Amino acid sequence: MQGSLGQPIRIEKISGAGGTIGVEKVVRAAPDGYTALVGNWSSNVGAPAIYPISFDVFRDLQPVARLTDVPLMLIGRKSLPATNLPELIGWLRAHPDSASVATIGIGSASQLCAIDLQNNSNTHFQLIPYRGGAPAIQDILGGRGDVMYSEASGMLPHVRAKTVTAFAVLKGTRWFAAPDVPTTAEMGLPSLELAFWHGLWLPANTPPSIVARLTVAVREALADPLVRKRIQDVGQELPAPEQQSPEGLAAYYKASAERWWPVIKAAKLRPE
Repeated sequence: MQGSLGQPIRIEKISGAGGTIGVEKVVRAAPDGYTALVGNWSSNVGAPAIYPISFDVFRDLQPVARLTDVPLMLIGRKSLPATNLPELIGWLRAHPDSASVATIGIGSASQLCAIDLQNNSNTHFQLIPYRGGAPAIQDILGGRGDVMYSEASGMLPHVRAKTVTAFAVLKGTRWFAAPDVPTTAEMGLPSLELAFWHGLWLPANTPPSIVARLTVAVREALADPLVRKRIQDVGQELPAPEQQSPEGLAAYYKASAERWWPVIKAAKLRPE
């Protein structure tokens, strides 16, 4: 976006409270277009439903555009006897006291998908929390863990090397980067879909002219062949051009929150 805007963009990574500390920094910033948020499913859906926050993610943020999506993928250790999702569900039912599913933080997409799997497949298993995806993946690779949900792009090298079993991607259509992996819908769980998406927001009350300028900058950047190739090389998918808009992001975000906030509430999740 720097070329389109004619000035440098500084990236600041702010962690804490599931990403809501960074979100709040943008909420409290001046609505002048110079402070923006690249938020995602965790920071804008999962964490706000769990952590105490002093702002409203819908009222206090101005959507600009959807950026990228990547589905979650259900994977397991290579030594599991199951080779597909129905067989995995059967194995989980047969081992309720010993089967484990790795999760990455309270309210993370991986935890919510594991809870949703239990709710929709009549299974019960141990949820093992990890402080990040890397150690969880290492335990799966080492045979010390059984199953986990992971951002599919991060699992792609292991899937291609066949060091894990990929049971399904959580989307309605097959993922372009691993077309041999079936979808959850194909495997009989059509409700279990989740994309780890990213969007761009500004503080509420940002003038429409500034929102429009940044929307154009996003679209121009995502139309650049080199940018598109780099994004697709790491397994990310680009939304349709009409979704690269304030309206597209607002509708997608609303649907995501409406889908997952009841699951979080029912699970009675609390901050660590």
